[in-house]
Amino acid sequence: MSESRVPEEEEGTVLFKVPLPKDLGALRELAPLIIKHHYEIDYIHSYAQDSPFFAGLANKRLLGTRCGNCNYTYATPRAHCMECGGPCDWVDLPQEGQIHTFTVCYYGSEAFLKETPFILALIEFPGVDTLFLTRVVGLDPQASSLDWIGMAVKAKFRRLSTFRPTDVYFVPIGT
Repeated sequence: MSESRVPEEEEGTVLFKVPLPKDLGALRELAPLIIKHHYEIDYIHSYAQDSPFFAGLANKRLLGTRCGNCNYTYATPRAHCMECGGPCDWVDLPQEGQIHTFTVCYYGSEAFLKETPFILALIEFPGVDTLFLTRVVGLDPQASSLDWIGMAVKAKFRRLSTFRPTDVYFVPIGT
C-alpha cells in the first residue's frame, strides 16, 4: 500500500509566523506573501517550421514570410496567411526600420533580469504589413520619450548565436 501523503523534501521555503487573521473577512486586507524560489530546468524543443528564422539570425539575417496569394508580409514568420489562408514563403526583411511604439520594462523573465530596465519596442519595416517585437539598446530607459516613436533603428546581431529571439536587437541609426 502506498503512503497517503505527498512526500516532503528537506529543501524548500520555510515561513514562520505567517499571518492569518481569525476573522476570515479580514483576509481581504492580508498583504500578499512573497517568496523566493530558485527554479532551473533543461528544456529541449524543436523550432519546427520556424527553424529558418533562427538559422537566419545565426547568419545575421532577418527572415519573415510573405503570402504567395495576397502578398501580405509578416515580420514574425508564419506558415499560412492570416488574411487569406494561403501558404507563405520565406523572405528577407529590411534590417532598418522605425520604432512604432515601445515600453520600458522594469521587470522581466529570468533571461532579462540583469538588463532591467530595458526597452521593448515594436519595429515597423517598409513594405512589411506586421510589426516586429524586439529590444532597443542604446537609449536610456530612464529618459524615455514619445519622441522615440518614429525613430530610425537598425538591426544588430549577437556575435555568438544562442538560437533565441534575443539574438537580434535594434539600435538607433547613428550609434
